[in-house]
Amino acid sequence: MNFDENIDRFGSHSVKWDMMEKIYGVSADDGISMWVADMDFRPPACVTDAIKGMINTGVFGYYGDDAAYRDAIRWWMKERHNWSVERDEIFTTHGLVNGTGLCVDTFSAVGDGVVLTTPVYHAFARVIKAAGREVVECELINNNGHYEMDFDAWDAQMKGHETMFILCSPHNPGGRVWTREELQGVADFCKRHDLILVSDEIHHDLVYPGKTHIPMVNVDPSILDRLVMMTATTKTFNLAGGLTGNVIIPDEALRAKFAARMGAMGLSPNSFGLFMAEAAYSQEGAAWVDGLIEYLDGNRKVLDTAIQNIPGLSSMPLEATYLSWVDFSGTGMSREDFTQRVEQGARICVNHGPTFGQGGDDFLRFNIATPRARVEEAASRLAEAFSDLQ
Repeated sequence: MNFDENIDRFGSHSVKWDMMEKIYGVSADDGISMWVADMDFRPPACVTDAIKGMINTGVFGYYGDDAAYRDAIRWWMKERHNWSVERDEIFTTHGLVNGTGLCVDTFSAVGDGVVLTTPVYHAFARVIKAAGREVVECELINNNGHYEMDFDAWDAQMKGHETMFILCSPHNPGGRVWTREELQGVADFCKRHDLILVSDEIHHDLVYPGKTHIPMVNVDPSILDRLVMMTATTKTFNLAGGLTGNVIIPDEALRAKFAARMGAMGLSPNSFGLFMAEAAYSQEGAAWVDGLIEYLDGNRKVLDTAIQNIPGLSSMPLEATYLSWVDFSGTGMSREDFTQRVEQGARICVNHGPTFGQGGDDFLRFNIATPRARVEEAASRLAEAFSDLQ
């Protein structure tokens, strides 16, 4: 594995790079793309070898006998997360945004409230609104650069029409790895308000040293009759274009409802995603992820150091993910001003905080899953763009 390799992604239909100039007005000649949450790294060799095997066969027919694919998922969850999964609990969706949409469609009705802990991954709200449901934003407390849950305040917000809670664990964009106590608090909240709990754990493999992700399924057995788990290879192994995710449902009654909805929509997975997932969830894939985390940890330190050296800026300590959440409130600048400095001054394309919901106004999100030299260049440009503050 060589995470320092500079891969030219222009012209590859990469939304992250090919759409940079159109969306941000930042020239492709020297712009740095740090917005869309995919990595600028090649996946493990075992994954590309699996695709090469498909190409060598040369016939791309219908996929059959998915036992090995399901068992690879089961092995990974047990080996890496101490989570026992049965074959019949696993559903395959076209990524986890699609998985989220199917959960909203299956387990709620038009007009229902769906609870989000904001700021949080922007696609959740988009899917909820498109389905005719109401987004109920329960804002996280920013306690000195550390997100915390405020269940008392959230209890007071409930109106009785809420039927679902979507948890982002680990948290995007704050990078929090929730503790067992916090996760138990979520479980208790969902029981108090009779909510289906959808736990999106797509970043569960991208956890930094000193922290341990706890699958929600391992927290409290009394919530299994209201729990839906979501995982995917896409963030872990940089396979976003494969659009393959897993909705894993322990409860038989919930499984039956979900299976019926998928059947009614005629949904079935694409074979490329299944081949890639089976290859990735392996010993070779595990070794690659271990190397990735070590590399990302180095990138995290580079950007954090640069941010700390600019008065008025602070980055939330990343416990997981490769998405650095940077707070500009200490500068006293307007959102338009600090955003312009980053995008037009430093020529760095980032995600805007308000798109993540309440609590995001003063933030920008930086994707650090790119070669170290590019992170170092971004750090240098940020220092220059805010040099008048130093």
